[in-house]
Amino acid sequence: MKNWSKKNFKQNGLLQGDGALWMVLVVLCCISIVTVYSASSRMTFGSGKYWAPVIKHAELMLAGIGFAWVLHMLPCKLYKLVGLILTVFYYVALVLAFLTGQINGAARWADVGDVRFQPSEFAKLGLVMTTAFIFSVFRDKNGVSAFGFKLAFANAILTMGLIVTENLSTAIIIGVVMLSMAFYSQVSTKILASLVSICVALGLGGYLTLISIPQDTLDKWYNDKECVMHRVPVWVDRLKESSELPPDPNDYDIHDNEQVTHAQIAVATCALNPRGPGNSVERDYLPHADSDFIYAILIEEWSIFGGAFVMFLYLLLLYRAYKISRKCKSLYPAYLIMGLSLLLVTQAMVNMAVAVGAIPVTGQTLPLVSRGGTSAFANCAILGIMLSVSRSAKRIEEKNEETEPNTEACNSQG
Repeated sequence: MKNWSKKNFKQNGLLQGDGALWMVLVVLCCISIVTVYSASSRMTFGSGKYWAPVIKHAELMLAGIGFAWVLHMLPCKLYKLVGLILTVFYYVALVLAFLTGQINGAARWADVGDVRFQPSEFAKLGLVMTTAFIFSVFRDKNGVSAFGFKLAFANAILTMGLIVTENLSTAIIIGVVMLSMAFYSQVSTKILASLVSICVALGLGGYLTLISIPQDTLDKWYNDKECVMHRVPVWVDRLKESSELPPDPNDYDIHDNEQVTHAQIAVATCALNPRGPGNSVERDYLPHADSDFIYAILIEEWSIFGGAFVMFLYLLLLYRAYKISRKCKSLYPAYLIMGLSLLLVTQAMVNMAVAVGAIPVTGQTLPLVSRGGTSAFANCAILGIMLSVSRSAKRIEEKNEETEPNTEACNSQG
């Protein structure tokens, strides 16, 4: 009776799956609500509606957690079909955004009626789901077959090609995640080494090409918003901002690059002497303080130890995903949970690196923490799918625990 009660609670409770993943989801959402309230002061100063952004954000996060709960109750095998449907959807949405959707000079959004969303968020999720399916199906005795790798590679290149001209950083993150999934899925070492070499060569060649483009050409592209190359001047500026600093700090123009400057001031002045929740100063000067640079505000208010705690939560998520993947009996859920965790953690690390000035500005949000619509909901969906995989793995583990004592009892009776 005791064993039956334990089984009934684990398999039929409201919250199933891995407890650590649930903890990461809820804690990050709570941190998000508190930090967004503080960081959104610049946005609410003119209207005087100080609670409006955080109330809307809290409602979105609660809806996201509810959506994650619904997804975690679905059987993991269902996501094979969902991934294929999502792939068709995001291809249509990316083409729609490329042709018609423009905001702030970048075609990153698509409009369907009164609904505006970022197709790239669905593209990241759908690509990981589809790649996990391809790597689990097309295999030979050595791991992923050549055909399986070519199919996944072609799908990734096509997706990245539709994103790269308007969102280079997202395309790079997708490439890193795909390479990581290929490594985990036992793609040939020779193929991986060749692919990494090509990526390094392309990266170096692209960097040298960008910094050698004449300024007249950059100005022409920048002023022509219909030109497919109109984002190139932005990339060049960001590369130069990270490498061209005046020898004398007194010559540095604090207003030349508000984002980087005020983010670094927030981190440098409060890393060991936090201002406390809600007491940020740089939020009033830092553009996108509640989204792209929320990690800098978090450090300003909670110190470097608060920032380290948030980083720990993402690393814990990756660790738990790896442990769960090792318990999966089939390849698809194992590849799926690892790919999704790598997607979240890679984006988080990029956002943190930007906030502390380690890499150029990318425009990536901090998953589950930054204020946002499509991205916040998509990230909650990712956690819901990961919890579904952990739920399936947990059921298998519980069944194994139940059969082992029975086997021992039979042996002792025999």
